[in-house]
Amino acid sequence: MTITKTCKINAGVASSTSSTSGSYYQTVGGQVLAKGVDKNTGRKRVFFLDVNPLCYAGSTPSLHSFGHWVSLFFREVSLNDPVIAVIDGESGSEHRRQLLPSYKAHRRKFFQQFSKGHVGRSYQVITDVLRKCNVPVIKIKGHEADDVVATLVGQVLQREHKVVIASPDKDFKQLLSEDVQIVMPLTELDRWSFYTLKHYIAQYNCNPRSDLSLRCILGDEADCVPGIQHVAPGFGRKTALKLLKKHGTLENLLNAAAVRTVGREYAQNALKKHADYLRRNYEVLSLRRDVNVQLQEEWLIDRDTENDSAILSNFFKILEETQKLSHQTGHALPNW
Repeated sequence: MTITKTCKINAGVASSTSSTSGSYYQTVGGQVLAKGVDKNTGRKRVFFLDVNPLCYAGSTPSLHSFGHWVSLFFREVSLNDPVIAVIDGESGSEHRRQLLPSYKAHRRKFFQQFSKGHVGRSYQVITDVLRKCNVPVIKIKGHEADDVVATLVGQVLQREHKVVIASPDKDFKQLLSEDVQIVMPLTELDRWSFYTLKHYIAQYNCNPRSDLSLRCILGDEADCVPGIQHVAPGFGRKTALKLLKKHGTLENLLNAAAVRTVGREYAQNALKKHADYLRRNYEVLSLRRDVNVQLQEEWLIDRDTENDSAILSNFFKILEETQKLSHQTGHALPNW
């Protein structure tokens, strides 16, 4: 486990986003929740910053994207609330690829290039910026950031704090609750936007647990997880929604289908024949909450923000100078 600890300082992009309709987002632009606490409950808020997706402009690695979204995040969203940054560990997807070799297969070559090139050169720059802004950076070998966040979220909730996860990753929707919110970077609005359990239910008319089950049945194209329609072509979204509305979760549905008729013959046969296929999808898509990481009390201290502006301004200045140098020497650095 690698942890870059908070360094106390006494002074002062275009990531891939969810296709969810913008009408369900609560955008922020300067006026946000009261500092340090949830405005309705008075409970402390703790933010988790999912770093890796912010380091891309579309599908291109970009330090400028990282700087842009982090700058907006500190200035308009988290303010002086505690922030815990999490980065994907090396070989973080291996346990899922052992279950499903196609998992994120289209990204594998790209991520390997990113790891050896962009992050190899930029990891220290990114962690230095976050550390100087009084943000601990957590990176655990063998685990994706999603699983580390899910594990730490549970520990924060045990301390009776509220949680906000800053990420465009739709996988975090399965963690939504009255005490867990998401704030997403929306490129079309150039803003971070809050997304809550209330928004989710209004949009999908189901709870996040059912949504995870639905993704397991229909698959997840972005992560190369095939749905049941690949082995049972007649089994579509309408059928899946109807069955999940009645049974609640995938496991409940599969258990019921094993002992009695739950739907039409084609659906019944598919659920019985491909139960292992669907359970494998569930294991691949569900976030793990058992990563060997322990929440530190020092990570929950209100963040000193006095130096944010100077640190980020210097970061952008270095990027600009590097870009100019690359043009002068003829060695382009598109990732910067």
